[in-house]
Amino acid sequence: MSEKAKSNIEIGEQREKSLLLLVRLKKYFNKIKDANFDENIQELKNLAVSAGAYVEDIIVHNQEELNPKYYISVGKLEEIKGIVAQKDISLVIIDEEISPTQQRNLQEKLNVKIIDRTALILDIFAQRAHSREGKLQVELAQLNYLLPRLRGKGIELSRLGGGIGTRGPGETKLETDRRTIRNRISQLEKKINQIGIQRETQRKRREETNIGQVALVGYTNSGKSTLLNTLTDSNVEARNMLFSTLDSTVRKLKTEQGYELLLSDTVGFIERLPHQLIASFKSTLEEVKKSDLLLIVVDLSNPNYESHIESVRSVLKEIEIQPKPAVIVFNKIDKVTSDSILKARFKYRDAVFVSAFKKEGLDTLIDKIKDELQGNYITITVKIPYSENKLISQVYDNCQVLKKKYLEDSVLLTINADINFYPRLSNYIYRGALSNY
Repeated sequence: MSEKAKSNIEIGEQREKSLLLLVRLKKYFNKIKDANFDENIQELKNLAVSAGAYVEDIIVHNQEELNPKYYISVGKLEEIKGIVAQKDISLVIIDEEISPTQQRNLQEKLNVKIIDRTALILDIFAQRAHSREGKLQVELAQLNYLLPRLRGKGIELSRLGGGIGTRGPGETKLETDRRTIRNRISQLEKKINQIGIQRETQRKRREETNIGQVALVGYTNSGKSTLLNTLTDSNVEARNMLFSTLDSTVRKLKTEQGYELLLSDTVGFIERLPHQLIASFKSTLEEVKKSDLLLIVVDLSNPNYESHIESVRSVLKEIEIQPKPAVIVFNKIDKVTSDSILKARFKYRDAVFVSAFKKEGLDTLIDKIKDELQGNYITITVKIPYSENKLISQVYDNCQVLKKKYLEDSVLLTINADINFYPRLSNYIYRGALSNY
């Protein structure tokens, strides 16, 4: 037996042997490029490996429509049953979110653990969460996912043997009723809300320093943490793995010329990021909402980087990021040819090209950040009545407050206003004397 074969056996013994299942509906054949679907396959494999699975087999099945009972056609299901038994597979991972009924039916038919893409990503987050806030957020997302999957008074997940898909709250036997789960969800929401209030207080203190705030966003494993470390001389954990960063990190960038700004890094995005996670990580993602500028970090060495850009934009839309300045930063240029860089430069003319690892292109990036922060804002003074408390709150959320003075019936604010937000303030422009202000 070859050394490679021995190595695979050893890995298989240490990890859960899994089968990946991807279903492609025929009505989408002409709309989905093969390259994109190949990426779906590779991404699911990467997710499975990140969760701790050993991928024994991958099945891609083309069918007319989804089977409401089993998700997959009965004939293919019988074939999979034979493969599962023959290869001693203990876990089947499906590339879409399936219904609780489909999951139960598949589990009973195949007699192995069945998890979908959402459960897989939640499991990875459960492994990666280290901070108190991160753990609470992941548990909340998992419970919101598990709640509709409880049958009768409960479902005993422990009978599946633990492992992938049962980490976090799944480690305790969920042999309990929905009321208990809902009570726990309510407790988690209150705790996360309290942490969110503390985070908001910290954020407002930073805003009072009048330093520009820039948020790094991007597809998972695009190199955001490495870029943060390189720019700010920090040591935030940066690993070549999916979702290595879950907790929001803020660091100060200070150039030799004395220019200062705050850089924040948070969880990486991915195509079809589970909505439970987006909801649970709302307070963490506020760092993105409150920023003055977004840097969309893209791994140029990934052949499907354009679809990653669209996925990031889709998530930004889902978390209701208001229109604000954004710069695409193509990272890892040290891993691609000059032709690849030239092609991207031609299509993304305003983008910046860097290698965070090799420290290339960073001066150009910093100059671009300075230009964007200065060029997309207008300095104005507004006088807003206290009765317009909602608008005052929005000003603090969306503008940089340079100066303030509390009057008898209103507040006088000198601010750097985003040009997209300026029209909402046009009726409150203060045109009086500022000599005593």
